[in-house]
Amino acid sequence: MAISTTSQTTETTYSFGQKIRGYIALTKPRVMELLLVSTVPVMFLAAGGLPNLWLVFATVIGGAMSAASAASFNMYLDRDIDVHMKRTVNRPLVTGEVSPRGALVFSWVLAVVSTIWLLVTTNWLTAALSAGAIFFYVVIYTMILKRRTEQNIVWGGIAGCFPVLIGWSAVTGSLDWPPFVLFVLIFLWTPPHYWPLSMKYSADYDDVDVPMLGATRSPSQVGLQVILYAWATVACSLLLVPVAGMGLVYTVSAVVFGGWFIYESHRLYNRAVHGDEARPMRVFHASITYLTLLFLSVAVDPLLPF
Repeated sequence: MAISTTSQTTETTYSFGQKIRGYIALTKPRVMELLLVSTVPVMFLAAGGLPNLWLVFATVIGGAMSAASAASFNMYLDRDIDVHMKRTVNRPLVTGEVSPRGALVFSWVLAVVSTIWLLVTTNWLTAALSAGAIFFYVVIYTMILKRRTEQNIVWGGIAGCFPVLIGWSAVTGSLDWPPFVLFVLIFLWTPPHYWPLSMKYSADYDDVDVPMLGATRSPSQVGLQVILYAWATVACSLLLVPVAGMGLVYTVSAVVFGGWFIYESHRLYNRAVHGDEARPMRVFHASITYLTLLFLSVAVDPLLPF
């Protein structure tokens, strides 16, 4: 189908406050929160306890600006399809609250400032990883993979794995096996997190010819893939126990929360197989809760003697 880049609203005059809210919306605050959830706990793990609080603050600020830059670039590049999707029709580039030029300048400023900030306040490795995450999300995922393959979120999701490396390197100035285990964990977690969402909005993706798995495969096929990746995610989470010497809190959390995540994945598949309403958003929200609780245990575990 022909896709227009024209915003729905071209003549509306927006107040200063509305424009500010539009720029904030460009940063995808909810996604940013999830990325930071996987950054700070790893800093506790890397420090073997409580890390330097100034370093945590500096890393959070730099990571937030980096994630905001990637999200803003993504909205700028996807504005032609966002106008046709119910889920994205109220984004600021669609409504006209932010101009394309304004969004592009905003994205570049955040990218440059975040890299310089991390270079000055942390170290060169952390700054390089941050810049690499922006590049991967914007170029590899948004520009190359997203509109070409149903495996887009699998490989494009690598961008969301960088925060664990960033958190570790900010503390140690180097990388080691524990952050790479967590990197793989998030890589495996991303498909069962996002594919249920793409099931919910499959009609939107069909309308704009974006081959998300939830739109190209049947609910039962997607459900089976969600199960496989959920099991792999939980298995990877348990690998951290011997690799990082994790204690009782993390081990129990990985088993209990992982078991719940797997249960919800099987529930989605079973409902799809039996022709019932799949309710994919239940798995989507469960995946967020699972990752949040798991990484909370990553932060708490080094603080306890058992």
